[in-house]
Amino acid sequence: MTGTMRLPISGRADRLAAAAVWTTSALVAAVFVWIAADVATRGLAHLSWSFVVDAPRDAGRSGGIFPILVSTALILGVCLAVAVPLGVGTAVLLAEYTRQAGPFSRVVRGSLEVLAGMPSIVFGLFGNALFTVVLGLGFSILSGGVTLACMVLPILVRTLEEGLRAVPDEYRRAAAALGLSQATILWRLILPAAAPALVVGLVLGIGRALAETAALLFTSGYVDRLPGSLLDSGRTLSIHVYDLAMNVPGGEAAAAASALVLVALLLAINVVTTWIGHRWLHGRLLSA
Repeated sequence: MTGTMRLPISGRADRLAAAAVWTTSALVAAVFVWIAADVATRGLAHLSWSFVVDAPRDAGRSGGIFPILVSTALILGVCLAVAVPLGVGTAVLLAEYTRQAGPFSRVVRGSLEVLAGMPSIVFGLFGNALFTVVLGLGFSILSGGVTLACMVLPILVRTLEEGLRAVPDEYRRAAAALGLSQATILWRLILPAAAPALVVGLVLGIGRALAETAALLFTSGYVDRLPGSLLDSGRTLSIHVYDLAMNVPGGEAAAAASALVLVALLLAINVVTTWIGHRWLHGRLLSA
């Protein structure tokens, strides 16, 4: 035979699919690099150690963001303290103790899907009505954290449920054949195997919580001073960036520096959460 050998159609299709996947991944990475570079270019000049440890002055144009960081950490802590136990418990119930096509499972999943697509401003109005007014918590870190937990729950539950269902049934049958109880199988085998899904859910949930603005305006408040307790009002980094960029003339430099700190905080949380998840998974499998 003479001439060049032509690739079969399936080979071409595979190459086109691989090229499309690589191109899409490169575009996603390029968008992130573009945003990070833009934020870093605008914010690095204003960023310093005093900016991190000082309190804001002159409506945030000068000074730092230390009270903002404390409020952000407290609100995120309240959010995770409420969302993680509820999310893990609901995911385990749906994946391990109920029928996937049963009426209870369908109602819960349908509710989670509606909540996942609900605008954040609706969560803010709900949190303001229930936690701020009815329960008497006022504009506080506690109100904001519990409201964020309601927003994070759908992401956490559905991600972990899919991770639990992805664990092969052979694991459950083999452990049951050894005489292990269902609780032991769940804690020592199923949850460690689904740890990557839990990590993904946590990372997505934390990302949404840290970036949230609208819901917190109605629940945690707008105050930029250092909170004394969970019942005090507090301003998160996202609200601080919004306020400086939109409402404070001359606050663009401080807003860019605050946004840079927010991006760095998100990256650090992602890395630490992933590392803890892998370490926990490795330790549980070794001790099983």
